[in-house]
Amino acid sequence: MQKQNLLKNIDHSKLPEHVAIIMDGNRRWAKKKGLPSIMGHRKGVQSVKNIVSVANKMGIKALTIYAFSTENWNRSKLEVNALMFLLKKVLKKYATELKENGIKLMVSGRIEEMPRGIAKEISASVEKLKDGKKLILNIALNYGGRQEIVDAVNKIIKSKTKKVNLASFNKFLYTFPLPDPDLLIRTSGELRISNFLLWQTAYSEFYVTDVLWPDFGENEFFTAIAEYQKRERRFGKK
Repeated sequence: MQKQNLLKNIDHSKLPEHVAIIMDGNRRWAKKKGLPSIMGHRKGVQSVKNIVSVANKMGIKALTIYAFSTENWNRSKLEVNALMFLLKKVLKKYATELKENGIKLMVSGRIEEMPRGIAKEISASVEKLKDGKKLILNIALNYGGRQEIVDAVNKIIKSKTKKVNLASFNKFLYTFPLPDPDLLIRTSGELRISNFLLWQTAYSEFYVTDVLWPDFGENEFFTAIAEYQKRERRFGKK
């Protein structure tokens, strides 16, 4: 379906406020083309750029992307090193462009455990983009949903807070002050959540596509948004 036809199916007054994406399929994309896995990750970066731009233009308030999990350290040292180099390069190269487009950067995860050069680049980029007033781009990096909940509990213990409720617990999560995702998109057809935003996605609408992340473009994004708008969000009330 053409872009204009897809846009007609979208009610811009009922956009999801926060979209989260599990960007899966980079390595499979590369393997299908007989390329090294890092080439899939590089092509995946272009998809990130495209979707960030589209989401920003549409007026979506927050976009969380699952970039590197706590389990991804178990991949080969060569691949991990290549991913770290790519991440540092991308942050340095695109920070100015993101700032020009009014985007604020947030990073969720155990950043203190990242290599020193990466952590430094992350801090510099977050500082540079702190005044963005449009889309909040939240990168889940060295992120694990279970670890996030455990870390939140430990923060509560350290703060000597005697009692928490659902709202106050949110304040101890990596993602605070973002609202919970309205829509969670997963590419590559896998039907699992992969330790991503376990607390926050309690009532998110899920959309799964067989499209591999490097091939996920604006048409696929519009299709996901249109599908989301067909859902009736009941939050257990009916």
